[in-house]
Amino acid sequence: MDEILNITLLSLRVSGTSVIIGALIGIPIGTYLGMKEFRGKFAFIRFFNIMVKSIVNTFMGLPPVVVGLVVYLALAPTGPFGWLNLLYTPSAMIITQLIEVIPIIIGITMSSVSSIEKTIKERALSLGASQLQTMFLILREAKIGILTAIITAFGAAISEVGGIIITGGNIRWLTRTLTTAIVVETELGNFSMALTLGAILLTIAFIINLSLTIIQLRGMKSK
Repeated sequence: MDEILNITLLSLRVSGTSVIIGALIGIPIGTYLGMKEFRGKFAFIRFFNIMVKSIVNTFMGLPPVVVGLVVYLALAPTGPFGWLNLLYTPSAMIITQLIEVIPIIIGITMSSVSSIEKTIKERALSLGASQLQTMFLILREAKIGILTAIITAFGAAISEVGGIIITGGNIRWLTRTLTTAIVVETELGNFSMALTLGAILLTIAFIINLSLTIIQLRGMKSK
C-alpha cells in the first residue's frame, strides 16, 4: 500500500510540475503567436509565421521515446549536461515531460487566441483600450481554451511512459510512476498489481476529463 501511494504521488508530482512550468512558458508564447498578424509586403515574414506555427503543431505529436532518448543523451555522464547528475532522477523525468507538454500548451493556446482575436481586438481598440489591456481581454475570452490546453497537457503527461522510463530508469521508490510500474508488473506476471495501478491511472484520467467537461460547460453557459 505504501508503495502504491508513493508511485501515485510521484506521478502527480512529476506531471504536475512539468505542466505548471510548461504553462508558464507555453501560454505567453501561444498567446503571442495567436495574436500576431503578419500582413503587407513582407512575404518572408508571413512565411516565417506559417513555418513557426506549423512546427508548433508538428511538435504537438512528438514521440515520447524520441524525447526520452534526446534527454537521456543530454543528461548522460558523457553528454553536455552530464555534470548536473540529473539522469535517473525525478528532475530528469520532469524535463522529459516538460519538452512534451510545452508544444501542446502553445498549440492549443495559439489556436484559442487566434480564433477570437480579430473581433475582440478591433472592438477593444475602437473603445480606446491599450495593447496591454487588449491582450488581457483576449486572454480572458480565451480562458476556456487555455484551461483546455493545461488539462490536455496534464492528461498527456500523466499517461506518458516511453520517455520517462528512459530518463528515470524506473527505479523502485525513486522514479517509478504509475505507467512505468504497470510495465514492470506486467512483465513480472503480477497482473493484480498492474490492474490496480491501471485502475488508479484511469481514475485520474476520468477526473481530468470530468473537470474539463465541467469547465467547458460553465464557459458555454457564461457566454
